[in-house]
Amino acid sequence: MTATPDLSAFPITRKWPARHPDRIQLYSLTTPNGVKASIMLEETGLPYEPHLVRFDTNDQLSPEFLSLNPNNKIPAILDPSGPGGKPLALFESGAILIYLAEKAGKLLPRDPAARYQTIQWLMFQMGGIGPMFGQLGFFHRFAGREYEDKRPRDRYVAESRRLLGVLDRQLAQGEWIMGDEYTIADIATFPWVRNLVGFYEAGELVGFDEFRHVRRALDAFVQRPAVARGLEIPARP
Repeated sequence: MTATPDLSAFPITRKWPARHPDRIQLYSLTTPNGVKASIMLEETGLPYEPHLVRFDTNDQLSPEFLSLNPNNKIPAILDPSGPGGKPLALFESGAILIYLAEKAGKLLPRDPAARYQTIQWLMFQMGGIGPMFGQLGFFHRFAGREYEDKRPRDRYVAESRRLLGVLDRQLAQGEWIMGDEYTIADIATFPWVRNLVGFYEAGELVGFDEFRHVRRALDAFVQRPAVARGLEIPARP
């Protein structure tokens, strides 16, 4: 009989107790970055237990959460069965996607060239689409919209359009970012595209309908059963 993993050495489990300590512990919220991890876990079928990190009560700034992620961002995971059978704590959504893909043997090509090309598109999302779309959301929907000077907003509109153009040209070559193979690059990217046109309500501002390949791939993405589930995990109260 396998012994139940002991996660008591991790302070985060004092605030979010593990009812199933043998499963991957997910600490997250249903933001574009947060759902990358929940969608990935749903797609791979790896057993996990989700925990809601509430921003309205500043959970992300609690000592327990900072003990796992000193950068106070979601998502973060704690895998009781990490490399060498030892627990592994991990933050940064891109790193989590790569780790889970390798653990499950899914959604990251085994061919070395295709693997690095997939990672390159993951980095494209991490360094470009996420930060730029997020800034556009701030200046279009949130406090930044009150600024009379629209040059900051227009800067991020222009850059978001450029990034959508890069993505659209890539998607013109196949069903997904890596062609016919659905990968972690798609899981990283399309929650942000969905957020741009949905939550940020910036579709018209960036001329989203012009990017027909992006629109087609986004529609296919949200229709995946694992994506539909992952978008709602962790459940809000």
